[in-house]
Amino acid sequence: MVAGPSFPTDNAAMSELDSASVALRVLWASFAISAVFGAITQRTHFCTMGAVADVVNMGDWTRARMWALAIAVAMLGFNLMVAVGWIEARDSLYAGPRLLWLSAVVGGLMFGFGMVIASGCGTRNLVRLGGGNLKALVVLLVLGISAFATLRGITAVMRVETVDRVHLELPTAQDLPTLLSTASGLAPQALAAALGGGIALLLAAWVLRKPEGRSADVLLGGVGIGLCIAALWWVSGRLGYLPEDPNTLEEAFVATNSRRMESLSMVAPVAYTLDWLMFFSDKSKLLTLGIVSVAGVTLGAAAAALSSRSFRWESFANPSDLAHHLAGGVLMGVGGITAVGCTIGQGLSGVSTLSLGSFVALAAMVAGAVLALRYQVWRLERAA
Repeated sequence: MVAGPSFPTDNAAMSELDSASVALRVLWASFAISAVFGAITQRTHFCTMGAVADVVNMGDWTRARMWALAIAVAMLGFNLMVAVGWIEARDSLYAGPRLLWLSAVVGGLMFGFGMVIASGCGTRNLVRLGGGNLKALVVLLVLGISAFATLRGITAVMRVETVDRVHLELPTAQDLPTLLSTASGLAPQALAAALGGGIALLLAAWVLRKPEGRSADVLLGGVGIGLCIAALWWVSGRLGYLPEDPNTLEEAFVATNSRRMESLSMVAPVAYTLDWLMFFSDKSKLLTLGIVSVAGVTLGAAAAALSSRSFRWESFANPSDLAHHLAGGVLMGVGGITAVGCTIGQGLSGVSTLSLGSFVALAAMVAGAVLALRYQVWRLERAA
């Protein structure tokens, strides 16, 4: 008796269909949340570089309070999801056992310096592009190319052979609840709720103790942006989670470039967006959470700018202005990949996981921004 041809079982076909359906839901949800993020950022002028500059140059802590409130909301949301068992920090990019502390410091300093001389971080430049700023388009193109080179090109080799070699191998994931659970024997879920909730409440109390922390813009920007970060963690870590990928038979997080749980970050996703656009006909290039987030932030900001009639075209003032923005784009592209994220990727998404590396990277970015602000003052004094 001759055996007939074999065909995929109905269960296998259904599994592949379910996987594609889940990916589509993840992409649409990510786009919608990112568009809301972009609109809120445009409306409230949420900006990490701006927050640091306001404090250093004017002693104004209003935007810094908005930023701290966003961290508090994102941290509370993430760790409550950990506490109920929906997600785990170790499934993210930020909480692995390898603590790349030197990469976080060097990359963070580069990114922080670059975002000041480029008039904002990657996210801010996406929002500015949505508002008609052509300088932001140039910055983003340079940032994306530099970031891709640091992911896979010449600066990637330099990164891997230098700063990435200096690291600490921890016995567990590097998020604080897991580390303290190993030392204390307490459940990481309970520690996540206690630490995440406790730090979030302290930050919120600091924000709300001053009248400017209770203003409409601070509340809208802080709460709205923090909720967007937490919502994307749910989308990628819960909605996009497959216990068994039909192709690999292993657990998977669908529609992410890292194949891990992701939230907003705007350095590597800009690089992946350029790659997707340039090689669109290559069927292996698929839309991901990061790519649709880039589009969502830009279009959301554009909608907000048009509705408020603040949309206007803007270009470079002179060659010096162009040179500084080009240099800033390079520093952010290289630094953002080296530090495994930007002021949104590490400063909000990463910090919300309570990862040690994220706290180190964020501190380095703030330090780099302060140095760049001092550099700008020196340039002005020298010109005068």
